[in-house]
Amino acid sequence: MKKNVVLFSKIPDDQQKRLADAFNLSVFDGSPDSNKDAFITALAGADGMIGSNMATRVDDAFLALAPKLQAASTISVGYDNYDLSALKKRRIRLMNTPTVLTEGTADLIFTLLMATARRTVELSNLIHDGKWTSGITPQYYGTDVYGKTLGILGMGRIAKAIVKRAHCGFDMNVLYYNRSAHLDVEQTYQAKRCELDELLKHADFVVVILPLTSETDRLITKEKLALMKPSAILINGARGRIIDQQALTQALQAKTIKAAGLDVFEVEPLPMTSPLLHLDNIVLSPHVGSATLETRYVMAKCAVDNLIAALQDNPPTENWVNPEVG
Repeated sequence: MKKNVVLFSKIPDDQQKRLADAFNLSVFDGSPDSNKDAFITALAGADGMIGSNMATRVDDAFLALAPKLQAASTISVGYDNYDLSALKKRRIRLMNTPTVLTEGTADLIFTLLMATARRTVELSNLIHDGKWTSGITPQYYGTDVYGKTLGILGMGRIAKAIVKRAHCGFDMNVLYYNRSAHLDVEQTYQAKRCELDELLKHADFVVVILPLTSETDRLITKEKLALMKPSAILINGARGRIIDQQALTQALQAKTIKAAGLDVFEVEPLPMTSPLLHLDNIVLSPHVGSATLETRYVMAKCAVDNLIAALQDNPPTENWVNPEVG
């Protein structure tokens, strides 16, 4: 007998067909976050659920309304909206897509770094606003990337892809902060592991690519930002809550750091009332680290593979977030 699965995100037609062939598939139209009650109703008889990461918290209360759920497959690398302890109680398998978005996300983070350094958005707006009437004066000069020092927080797959770009493409010196050493990046790219404060004091570019945990929540505070050089640029491609956004806004307004590039925010979508929108020393992107045609297709395929594997009796062999549930 086929198991029941709810799909709550748009995926390529051929991947949706794979789900329909393997399961009794229900497609939930609409946002799970803005239609939470209807979404939970749709899950009442579901054995599996699959879709992009959402804000709705999958916790004990949520799972109590999905009594048959056996597996969840998120089309993302992040899974901070899933309460792992709640999943463990119910022995629900959680799957993610950690490997397929590495290069695309690294590209986006490096795009933010370069666009911020060279003030690309600001200068583009200058032209659009009809203010380019003569040669560019020093007030609009950017900052070199080549040969500078990159400080990177975290050393997972995406971080290593960024380090490769920095070292091989731009001859950058690399400092990194991570709870464990990575000899591969130290030997291949001459990266140096150091404490957070030391990294912040010496880096020309600080890139945040850590997972959000209780230890990393608000890791970058007002006090940590004050350690950075006035000429330094901060890039966040991880999770918005790792940085105290109010403190960052104040640092950018006071120009105690030079600029920032953000793909993630404390609240998403970014409210139109955010003071970040009134700054010219920031580049903003709407959480699009994996948003290329190629990467999103492969992510969807991976997530479908994951759910098919998770709803079999035998344990999955890869991309299993919580193997302790069995």
